[in-house]
Amino acid sequence: MLPAVGSGLEDRFQTLHEIVRAARAALAPGPWDYLVGGTETETTLRRNRLALDSLGLRPRVLRDVSKLDASTTFLGRPLRIPVMLAPIGSIETFTAGGGATAAVASAEFGVPQMLSSACNPGLEATAKAADNFRIFQLYVRGDDAFVDDHVRRALDHGYAAFCLTVDTAVYSRRERDLARRFVKPWRLRATGQDFQAALSWAQVKRFKDKHDVPLILKGIATAEDAALAVEHGVEVVYVSNHGGRQLDQGRGAMDVLPEVVAAVGGRARIVVDGGFVRGTDVVKGLAAGADVVGLGRLACLGLAAAGAPGLVRTLELLEDEIRICLGLLGVDRVGALDRSHLHPAPPVALPHALSAFPLLDEPGY
Repeated sequence: MLPAVGSGLEDRFQTLHEIVRAARAALAPGPWDYLVGGTETETTLRRNRLALDSLGLRPRVLRDVSKLDASTTFLGRPLRIPVMLAPIGSIETFTAGGGATAAVASAEFGVPQMLSSACNPGLEATAKAADNFRIFQLYVRGDDAFVDDHVRRALDHGYAAFCLTVDTAVYSRRERDLARRFVKPWRLRATGQDFQAALSWAQVKRFKDKHDVPLILKGIATAEDAALAVEHGVEVVYVSNHGGRQLDQGRGAMDVLPEVVAAVGGRARIVVDGGFVRGTDVVKGLAAGADVVGLGRLACLGLAAAGAPGLVRTLELLEDEIRICLGLLGVDRVGALDRSHLHPAPPVALPHALSAFPLLDEPGY
């Protein structure tokens, strides 16, 4: 288990609600809508939350939970809690220093960072910012030589794995951004979308034949594609619908996860993201078969609230929620979670990006 590192913000932020409220106060309308929004009708975004809220927890009692361990390992490295900072394009929109600021928090707390190729200050500068467990995610904007160059640069700068995002063949219509006329910094410099659109299993095979680095495919949403990924030797299958930002009318990530777990059959590690913002959410993802849960919006909220210390404090609060959930489930470690801890249950709130924080608009809180 990794040693605890304090954020120094324990008095200022005692709940995740307070993190969210501080982030909302700090951000202009354009960046805020970019953070909380999805594509077109935002149905996929809402289904992410609905899928999580449609699962209840089944606690067992009279189990010895006097020693709780929320740590795990991923790709042979220790994690303080079983979460990863998901790749976020234009993360510099939410915090000065962008990916480098997130790297500092990643190192201080002890969880991996997956750095997006669509954010500043780039893979080299981010690597120099902190000695963290880092993974590089690439949007393919060039030919095979373009991909190979990024692999070389990532390996030269200590990135432990390489990720290809595979659910962005066509860029979606994110209507909140369009209505605000908000253009993300990386979109201003984006070129080469045709290369992403042409990405196929042939390039995955070429990657595995050429490069000796763990490969992650992010954006898997069916059992069929999960099975193909494993057949191609992919080490990590990343279940994601881009936080509801790509295909509208898609399924919630937690609705997709069981079929992917079955298709993978233990032959690869599994990451999932999509609406996970509370400790109980993380526990549900692990119980359903994921090895690690990706945090996208929640990480941005922490960064917007108070920079790197704000993200560390967000992770501290999440860790506390995870440990409480484990103890009350009668489970002393995350490895003991399984499907027996889950049961279908009716949701109690209309789902949206922040519906897991019911005190946000309550007076007096």
